[in-house]
This record gives sequence, structure tokens and C-alpha cells, in this order.
Amino acid sequence: MKKTTLIKFLTLFIVLFSTINFGYGQIFYDNLDYLNPYKDPNITASGIDPGPQITGNDYTDTYSLTAWDGASLNPDQYIEFTMTPNAGFSLNFSSFVYNSVYYNTGPFLQLSSSLDGFATTDVANIGTPNNSGTTTIDLNTNEFQNITSSITFRLYIWGAMTQYEAFVIQDFAFNGTVSPIASCLTNLTWDGSTWFPLASLPTLSSSVTINGDYNTFTDGSFSACSLTVTNGATLDISDNEYIEVENDLTVDAGGSIILQPYGSFVQNNDSGTVTNDGLISVVKETARMNAWYEYTYWSSPVLNATIGGSLTESEPSRRFRYNGQNFLDASYEIGNDNTAFFGQDDIDDNGDDWGRVNGSTVMLPGVGYATTLTEFAYSVAPGTSNKKFRQTFIGDFNKGVVNVPIYRNDFELNDNNWNLIGNPYPSAISADAFLAANSNVDASARTDYTTDGAIFLWSQNTAPSGSANGNEQLNFSDADYAIINGIGEIAGGDGLKPNRFIPSGQAFFVSMSNAATATLVSGDVYTADVIFNNSMRVFGSADNSQFFKSSNSKKSATSSANKLWINLTSDNGVFNQILVGYINGATNNDDGAYFDARKIVAPTAYAALYSTIENSDKKFVIQGKGINSLNADEVINLGFSTNIDVATLYTISIPQFEGDFLNNNPVFLKDNLLNTVHELSASDYTFTSSTGVFNERFEVVFSAASLSTDDVSLNSKSLKIIELENDNVQFTTSDNLNIKTVNIFDLLGRNLYNFKGSTTSETYNLSNLSSSVFIAKVELSNGAVITKKAVKK
Repeated sequence: MKKTTLIKFLTLFIVLFSTINFGYGQIFYDNLDYLNPYKDPNITASGIDPGPQITGNDYTDTYSLTAWDGASLNPDQYIEFTMTPNAGFSLNFSSFVYNSVYYNTGPFLQLSSSLDGFATTDVANIGTPNNSGTTTIDLNTNEFQNITSSITFRLYIWGAMTQYEAFVIQDFAFNGTVSPIASCLTNLTWDGSTWFPLASLPTLSSSVTINGDYNTFTDGSFSACSLTVTNGATLDISDNEYIEVENDLTVDAGGSIILQPYGSFVQNNDSGTVTNDGLISVVKETARMNAWYEYTYWSSPVLNATIGGSLTESEPSRRFRYNGQNFLDASYEIGNDNTAFFGQDDIDDNGDDWGRVNGSTVMLPGVGYATTLTEFAYSVAPGTSNKKFRQTFIGDFNKGVVNVPIYRNDFELNDNNWNLIGNPYPSAISADAFLAANSNVDASARTDYTTDGAIFLWSQNTAPSGSANGNEQLNFSDADYAIINGIGEIAGGDGLKPNRFIPSGQAFFVSMSNAATATLVSGDVYTADVIFNNSMRVFGSADNSQFFKSSNSKKSATSSANKLWINLTSDNGVFNQILVGYINGATNNDDGAYFDARKIVAPTAYAALYSTIENSDKKFVIQGKGINSLNADEVINLGFSTNIDVATLYTISIPQFEGDFLNNNPVFLKDNLLNTVHELSASDYTFTSSTGVFNERFEVVFSAASLSTDDVSLNSKSLKIIELENDNVQFTTSDNLNIKTVNIFDLLGRNLYNFKGSTTSETYNLSNLSSSVFIAKVELSNGAVITKKAVKK
């Protein structure tokens, strides 16, 4: 291993113009000799290149950049550096250091890398580049270690008032080491009670032999260069523990590995092998289930597992594989009535997308399957509800690069191109790494991606209904999917918000992009591959939980990215969650599913909340907006629809928010129907509604002053409602403000009474209102409005 530093004095730019060769050694270009640059012999460097919409100018000892004008990040305005280790070597970065000056207006800068497809979201930013003086960017984080293939860093530059303003780099350096790919330097053996010859946990340079039973719960997680489990020994990887192996795994005859539901086995090297003459088993656990017919989406973490052999409690008549090549959504129904109209409802038109499989069907790596339990298995399990079930997969661990074909049908270009795929590994994978490899994460002209950029996780909560669109008499609700994209994640029907990891055994839906380069299968059907690889795999106590882990925290850490989650609930079981995020790389337009994930709203959905985008008729469940769009004048347009025709009390609330702006500014909800503004960050907002679609009823705003202070709703505690005798009801305020008007609504949103007042306490007769819940909207003498629920007995 050699300690190395990359450094380049930029007088060389005079010779090389747009492409500058540089190396990776202890000192880079020490003598400025283009034909004989000084660099480590185990790395090649392709150069430094400006992007297509930025201009590089070379001067003595400096490199000047112009034409970086524009108010926001432009994905084509950058300079980039590429380094490639030779075969058998890896790069381990520690820092990127550069000196710079600017003339006139100082630029905005952002550093990204090819590891995540040059993502320009805040979660993907690398450090905080400065526009003058010496800048040091820390690259010691895990993702920049053990790099065995080409890596490119891009420094994005923007913000000039004119195209002639200059940003000048005087010198730069990449610091780190070039190392041989991990070889097994030491040998460690576990004898059932201790390690020898060294009594310490192994590392990635250790060749490890398990010669006696080992349980990570009591003996600890560990990493190894290679791992062998011998005859008679059992390696038990317990919940929230892990085994990490750099290269090869061997299980001798008579040896065994048991991976518990929330444990992780991670293999780093894509070319590492699994030689299994013993027994490898992976135990997985379902989410909590309240009926035998609730579906679980599965993906096998081992090779050659069969449906019947692994999912032993699954109902034989309810085992399915999804055929994405058959999905076509050119028409929609209303109420599952078999009457078709031109348009989309996210249901396959002829019902041949789901295909039944039998017990001998081999579960292919990376492919998703759906099953229910048998009615008997559910009935005999302990408890009456919220039951979990364990299934065991037996076979060699899946590993390395896994290519999974997905499909789209170009006969209809306005539908989603759904495909059910799954995590193929015996460990969680990073959703961010998966999206970076398979999605257009920066809305550029990239064509080597296949998916639209969002992950849909089944999160069933709504009971099947005959009025829900589908190809059966009873169908589940499409609204019950939790979603992850580049902006964040939102909860599905069960109210649990996923983390940014996809557990082992978990299948999920993606939509193939219409813009992705694809191969014609036949007719209008095209295909391309989704890619999984070992670099996506992660381990940790929170990564491999089955399905979801929720956060109980409403207020999150501060950051430059601001994210606001909004819930819609009701007193009869409605649950919807949406997210609006202000983040680098997003705009206020529809940027595709990586930034703007569409809401699936069937025409007969019980009730739905969604955001809208100007000049688009789509509904969004996650919306990304430009990071500089959030200020006191910002308005978020919310749409609301309901088909519930019984008395219902709806509530809009904020379950979570994050970011500097949202941590320091109140959030208001404007109800344009009732002409009311409510401080949503202080308390929930309750309302009623008739059936219908209301795309202009609600707005989220951030400045009460912009709407007049008098319009802001007072706390409902400021109003007391007391039922008296003979159907009389008394309304009293506690803020020395007179009551101006009182409007009474039922839970269907119908206006029943309109009264006028002039004092702080008024009594009205509600004889025509039967025993029920009602809503009182009370306007006070200062123009403030209080909306409060009450019960007439």
C-alpha cells in the first residue's frame, strides 16, 4: 500500500486545452511535463474536461472558467476529473483540495460523483465547495473507499450575472491511497469459543474458518476476506447483526449458515464465489397481517428456491408472477363496472398482467412474486389480528451482478409501464444506490437508465372492494403503496413510512421509462435490464427490517433541503400521505418520477390528497420543487377528492418536516371554500366535504401576513360550545371579541344554519339538528375565524 497524493499545477492547461491528463501518485505533474507526468503506476487518468455549456480558458498557472451564468444548477455546466485503478488495485480517497479565486460575482458550486449517476440532490452532495481560497472536501466516507473501477467527480458551477464572469482554479489535489485489492493476509479460526491464533474479531484482510458453532448475537458481527464454515459448524446470523465477506464463501458438507429475518450477509466483490456443499437458509418474516387474503410481495435471496418449497404456507391458487410485457392501460373504468373510457386507471385492460405460478416454479433472482397465506395457516396462528408469518428460503446466496429484464408497451405512451422486481440479496440494498444505477437522477440527457425513478412498496390497509377497479370481483386499492424516490419517502395504506433501504426478500414495483434505450421484443413491446450489484448492499440494525420502520419524530434535523409531509385522515379510516420537498436538481415543473411521483387515484377511491403542478393535469404524491422556491411567498397547491357519501370528519395534519426554513417558519393551510387560514404547524385542521374533486380548495402558505392577519384561525380553545336545554346551544369566546356570525355544517359539508351575533356570548336554537356531530364556523369581530367540532346529544 502506498500513500498517494494527486496534485496538478495548471500551467499544463496551455498545452492541453479542454482535456488535461493527470495521474494519481504522490505528487501529480510535479514537473509539468505532459509526456512524462508523475503518477502512481497502478492508476490511469483520463483527464479533466469542461461540460458542454461551460468555457475553459488556460493561462499561466491558472485555469479560468466562464459561461456559467444562470440562476440555478445547469447539469451541463461543470468540470470533471476521472480516475481508473489498474486491474487488481483499488482507490481509497481521503480528500479533494483546490485553490480558487473569482472575478465579479462569486459562483455557486456543487460536487457530485459518478457513483450515484451525478445526482444533484442534497442527499447526494459531496461536502461544501467554496468559491475562493483553499477548499478541502472530505472523501473519507465509505462510498469513496475500495473503488475498483473508473470514478468521475464533477464540480458544477453556476450563478454568474453574465457569461463573461470568471471562476479561476489555481491548483487542485486528490488525496488518498492506491491499494492492492484485499488479499487474505491473515488466517483466523473460531473453535466454538474463541478466535485463534489472535483473540480478536477478524477484518476484511482475514481468511476466516468457522470450526465450531458461532452466533453473532453473543459472539459479534464480523468482516472477513474469505469465509469457510466447516463440517459440523453452524454460523447463526441473528437479527440486527451481519457478516461481511470481501471475496469468497465456502460451506463444507455438514456445515450450515442460518440467516435470521433481520440479519444481513453482505458479499462485496461482484466476482466473489459461493461454494455450498452444506446448508444455507434464510428466514424472512412478513409484515403484520389482518386477514389470510392479504398479499405479500416476495423476492428470493437464494438460488433455485421454489415457490412451494420456500413459501410453504402460501395459498396455491393465489401465487402470482407479474408479466410486465403484458401490461397495457389505454382505458379506465368507474366503479369496476366493465364500462371502458379512453384514459388510464393503472389497471391492465385485459387482466393478463398477473399470471399464476405453481409450487415447482423457481423464483428467479431479482424477480418479484405475490402470494397470500392459506386460510388455514392464518386461522391456526396465535392471536386474532396483526399476525406475522415466517418463511424459509434454502439455497446458495445470490451474489454479484444480477440483470433483470423489465418491459414497456409503446402502444400507449400515457400509462405507467409497471414491472414487479425485487431485492435479490440476503441483505438490504440502498434505495439511493439502486435509483442511481437505474434512473435518470439529474434530469439530464442520460440514456443508460431504465426506470422512471420511483419505488412502490405494497403496504395494504384498505379492505378489498367490489367498486375498486381491477380484474376481479373484489380488488385492493392502488392507493396502498408506500413510495420512495429521489426527494424522499411517503407512507402507504398502513401509515408506516419506509426508510431508504429495501430489505432482503422484498419485491417492489418500478415503471420502465418511455425515454430509456430499449430492445424491441415484438409488436410495441420493448425491454431493457434493471441492474443489481453488490455495491448496493448494506448492513446495519435499521437496514434489513422487513418492509418498513417508521419514525416517531415530527421535527427532523435542519438542512438546506426542506421537506414537508402532510397527512389526510378521517374518522372512518382514510389515510393518505404526501410529501413536498425543496431540493437541488428539482424544478417547479414535472421532472419525472425521481423528483415528482404521481399519485395513483382511482375514480372510485374513497378519498385522496395530492399536490398539483401548474400546466399539468397529473396528481402527485411526492413533488420536488426548486430549492430556492421556498420563501414567505411560496404557495403549495393541494387537491382533494372524495367519494365518501356518509358523514365524515376529515383531518389534515403535518406528521413530519425537516429543513432550516420549515424549522423556523410557521406553516398555514388556506381553505378557499370556507375562506379560512389555519396554522397547520400548530394544530391539525378538521373539515367536512361533500363528494367530488376539489383541486383548488386547499393551499399551503408560509406567511399569514400575505393573507391578512385577521384571516388566521384562532385556536379552537378560544371558543366554548355548550349544549343547553330545549335544543339551545351557547357559543362563548374567551378573547374579548364579539361573535359576528355562526355557520353550522353537518359532516357531509352541508350548510344547515346561518346566524348573526353581536356579543361575546350568543345562544341559538338548533331544533332541526338531530343528535349528531356538527361543525361550527364562527367569525369574530376582528375578522378571525374559528372552526370547531361539537356534538348535539
